[in-house]
Amino acid sequence: MVTSDWTERHRPQSERFLEGNDAQRKKIRSWLDQWKEGKPDKPGLLLIGPPGVGKTTVARAVAADMGWQVIELNASDSRNAGAIRKAATHASNHGSLFMTPGTKPARTLILLDEVDHLSGGLRAISSDRISSIVTGEDLDPSKALKGDSGGKAELLNLLSQTKQPVILACNDEMGLWGRSSSTWRTARDRFSKHLITIRFERASNEALRRIALRVIKQEGYTADPGAIDELVNNNPGDLRALVRDLQVMCTLADDNLTKDMVRENIETGVRDTTVEIFPGLDLLYRSRTADKAMMAMRSLDKSPDDMVAWVSWNNGVVFTEKPAIRRGSQPLSLADRLLTSRFRNTAHRSWYWSSNLSGLAASVTMSKPVEGRIFCTYPGFLRRDSAWVKRSVVDRLAETCGCSKKAVREELLPSLVAVQSENSDDFSISLALGLSPEEHAAICGLKSNLVSTKKLMELYSKELEKMSSENVLPIIEEVKVEDTEIEETEPEKDSGQRTLF
Repeated sequence: MVTSDWTERHRPQSERFLEGNDAQRKKIRSWLDQWKEGKPDKPGLLLIGPPGVGKTTVARAVAADMGWQVIELNASDSRNAGAIRKAATHASNHGSLFMTPGTKPARTLILLDEVDHLSGGLRAISSDRISSIVTGEDLDPSKALKGDSGGKAELLNLLSQTKQPVILACNDEMGLWGRSSSTWRTARDRFSKHLITIRFERASNEALRRIALRVIKQEGYTADPGAIDELVNNNPGDLRALVRDLQVMCTLADDNLTKDMVRENIETGVRDTTVEIFPGLDLLYRSRTADKAMMAMRSLDKSPDDMVAWVSWNNGVVFTEKPAIRRGSQPLSLADRLLTSRFRNTAHRSWYWSSNLSGLAASVTMSKPVEGRIFCTYPGFLRRDSAWVKRSVVDRLAETCGCSKKAVREELLPSLVAVQSENSDDFSISLALGLSPEEHAAICGLKSNLVSTKKLMELYSKELEKMSSENVLPIIEEVKVEDTEIEETEPEKDSGQRTLF
């Protein structure tokens, strides 16, 4: 006997059973009502929000109330250009098959879930090739489309030609635009011409409690009040996860859920719970207690090195209070120093504390909760293809300093860029390293296509020519470490213990 999935069994089939995101639901309903009279200016919606908050459920429930059909594609389906055209584009250009004569035809809602996992760029596949694949005329395996080939371009084609409402859903819109620093804005602008963006929030504790009680009652179980509180307080606002947890616990229970049973399930399951970095950072920055922050940190499953980088990069953007930035910098500085002892006998403690300190630096340093949308970004100095992380600069620094390229990218370049971005007309470091004009502009964080940057590069070129004419070669002083005696001290008996504050 196969156990049914409770998340599908208890998925609301009507808007009246939905919980949370009331304002977002009203916007969706208003947009769908416009389709009764004709095609709106923007024929698509982009629903953005963390997993499990009901993005696709809302769309399907509202469409069901209106008597509309739904055609759905998600990440588990083939989503290359041929698959999207076959399943969605054709349907979007035709009316519904089921209609009553003399009445306006019902619409067909095209729903594409998890579009942030749609890989590839915006390069289109030829229309003839797609048509031959869709009709099955071209059976040559070598010409078959692989992966998501042409998927994004066909999605744009769908949005530009559709005669039916199209809803896209994702957790992180940057996955749809693409993370390349040079192309994501182009992709965003092209999609935004056809889309209205609606952002979903995590479910409130009251909404979670009502859903939990309804599911338990419909399944014929009971629960202690403390059990529901424990379940709700340890849920990050994920409706899907709530129902799945209930299914697991009800399977183990006789007929009643207890607080101890819920707590044991949470402690067992938390080790296997991971979330993507941007939703996880959103949860971390909204945490108001150390316990909540630690739970968010564990769910991110990032190393302490990475967490120090991510938090230090984003604190200055997320925090609106200067004192909070200063308070956050103190534990981050200490966490960074602790990481240097990872290969000593204090490694286990330093690893633990540096990770926790990063979480606290992002969560409890603000005097009031973070409000509105949180705009976290990928740390520029961790990107291998960032504009200023030119391979030639990395190679030059690694050779000059005698360190690894990773150390250059993560430790030297951030400091160098911080110095040069404020002093772009100071050529001394770049000349000493023998950098080209383009490389100097790169470490200054400047865009090469700007007029001001080109003028700066001309000045730098003149300085290089002057040095060449005067026969002056760049000089990098060698740093010699003199032989000195280092006093060895015996470790304390409680090795690894360190005063943190």
